[in-house]
Amino acid sequence: MKYDIRRKKRIPDYKNLELILGGKPPSRPTLFEFFLNDPLYAFLLEKASLEYANVNEYYYLRMKAYEIAGYDYITILASDMRFNTNDAHGIKTKSLNDAAAVTDRKSFDRFCWPDAKSYDYSRLDYIGERLPRGMRIIPYGPGGVLENVVSMMGYDNLCFALHDDPRLVWDVCEKVGSALADYYRIVSPRDDVAAVISNDDWGFNTQPMISEDDIRRYILPWHREITGIIHDAGKPAILHSCGNLEFLMDDIIDAGYDAKHSYEDNIMPVEEFYGKYKGRIAVLGGMDLDFICRAKPDEIHARSKRMVESADRGYALGSGNSIPEYVPFENYMAMIYAVYE
Repeated sequence: MKYDIRRKKRIPDYKNLELILGGKPPSRPTLFEFFLNDPLYAFLLEKASLEYANVNEYYYLRMKAYEIAGYDYITILASDMRFNTNDAHGIKTKSLNDAAAVTDRKSFDRFCWPDAKSYDYSRLDYIGERLPRGMRIIPYGPGGVLENVVSMMGYDNLCFALHDDPRLVWDVCEKVGSALADYYRIVSPRDDVAAVISNDDWGFNTQPMISEDDIRRYILPWHREITGIIHDAGKPAILHSCGNLEFLMDDIIDAGYDAKHSYEDNIMPVEEFYGKYKGRIAVLGGMDLDFICRAKPDEIHARSKRMVESADRGYALGSGNSIPEYVPFENYMAMIYAVYE
């Protein structure tokens, strides 16, 4: 393969990502990806498949694959905390109305709400003890406030409740938000944590999932709480949120986020976003996923190279979202090859 990076040794240095998250230029071009996929991890490790006995071994293999690819960190879901025990966990596609667990006050009262403090976070210790020199951990959450509220209530039910029973929506958001706040209180202060991702998808291609005013009323207060917790621990806060959030960007910045992740060309190409918000919030990733899938490797490499060379500060190269299994390995490597030249 023309762009095979597996023999190109790159020494991890998480301080480059810290500089980017602070809006500064790194000492070298830097990569960022939320997550890859198991066949790609195996490919990077030069294994036929990814085999592991438990979650600790899984994250160890994932960490080694990240190291080989040239990342300065490993992303980790820090515990098994979940909200909706009735959801279709693990399937690739599901309706936003499936398996609603909280639809009225009675179901709210009987729901078993998770306690973040009751879960096992030892996978952080396991990986922390095995981190290569220069690498750090970036924990992410078990979904975000709006994501989990949609999953628990069902999208249609949520839309009706916003009109018919706003108090119920407020109370569900409070339960979800307070549990997530406790989760971030646990993971953020660790010395081996470089930054923290708050992952909460808010929108579609054209607009947020609920009105901007409702996001400001129900969702953003909890994001301000979460960024405050992360910052109190001395760490940068990264928002991963899909969808068209153009009219909420000032709110996102004001909420205290140091970086934004997730972009699509049909919403706003990352080049345009970077030009508009450079200096206000760090930009992570952004190479459109459809482009990475459909374009030729040389085209992907050329665009990635242009982005790296034109972004003078506050930017790390990566996809607009993540690297799912249907992305050709050569196309992925054509993108990240831009930081090796």
